[in-house]
Amino acid sequence: MKLVTRSALGWPASAAPAQASTKGVKVHYEGSPVSTKLLTDHDACIAEWQAIRKSHLANKKENYSDVAYNYAACPHGYLLEGRGIGHRTGANGNQTLNAAHYAIVGLVGSSGLTEPTDAMLSAIRDGIELLRKNGAGTEIKGHRDGYATTCPGGPLYDWVQKGAPRPDDGSTPPPSTGGGTGSSGTYTVKKGDTLSSIATAHQTTVAALVKLNDLKDADKLSIGQKLKLPGKAAAPEAQPLEPFPGAGFFHGGRHSPIVTAMGRRLVAEGCGAYSNGPGPNWTNADKRSFAAWQRKYSKAHKLGWSDTDCDGIPGKTSWDALRVPKS
Repeated sequence: MKLVTRSALGWPASAAPAQASTKGVKVHYEGSPVSTKLLTDHDACIAEWQAIRKSHLANKKENYSDVAYNYAACPHGYLLEGRGIGHRTGANGNQTLNAAHYAIVGLVGSSGLTEPTDAMLSAIRDGIELLRKNGAGTEIKGHRDGYATTCPGGPLYDWVQKGAPRPDDGSTPPPSTGGGTGSSGTYTVKKGDTLSSIATAHQTTVAALVKLNDLKDADKLSIGQKLKLPGKAAAPEAQPLEPFPGAGFFHGGRHSPIVTAMGRRLVAEGCGAYSNGPGPNWTNADKRSFAAWQRKYSKAHKLGWSDTDCDGIPGKTSWDALRVPKS
């Protein structure tokens, strides 16, 4: 077990209520975009965990006494201490559910980094077994079991339903990587590509591309860079893309499935600023989200666009770079 304690994180003893025993453990995910940078930078995992605690403590509505989870698990196989042993979680939805199970969160989300690595699954198992030695029962459930939520997301919940086995115990295959472990072709990075868009086009995952290409930073690609592809390569444009509808399309509260498709791509790229939606109506949330994408694209390609340039109204360059699937 690779454990990062509260003291190593610089945190004081947890102020969460005591909870000596439970029926078992519930597994969670973040439920929001998570950067693929976590795959190659363990410091980013620590920063993510610290940011989660900070946001929970700042949430006056929920009035958390500490980070809501007992532990977190990162893509590198580290178990990160939260409330820890002997404390009631605040993550399961209500006090009755919190008293019934402890909680462990995998640092994956709804977009960006969505697939748990084998090391992360092993770390979650480490946390489950540690809690079992200290009062937890044998149940292993997902957050959605007993509470109306999509948490812990598809990949983690599939694993939970199989009994949450260790990836190396032979009872279940690891999460899909979109093909075999070897390379079956290459892809040349073009302007506007992201690792997420390449993975989608080739029916694989960001984690598989990072591993196969030994990438040190999943957010840094170079135009002309050759990437090995796992499994059978699909055509880069296997899915038709929406052509640029013109800047005038995005004025006057446009109602269109194109708006929904665009919003979904923005969320997948970690630029979504939606409380509801996205789509089908063009709203200020779409403008904020697209402005975030314009800034991200400008920074990635050193374009030097100003805040005035990144106004949230798609231009042809940024629209083509986003690569919105045809609605």
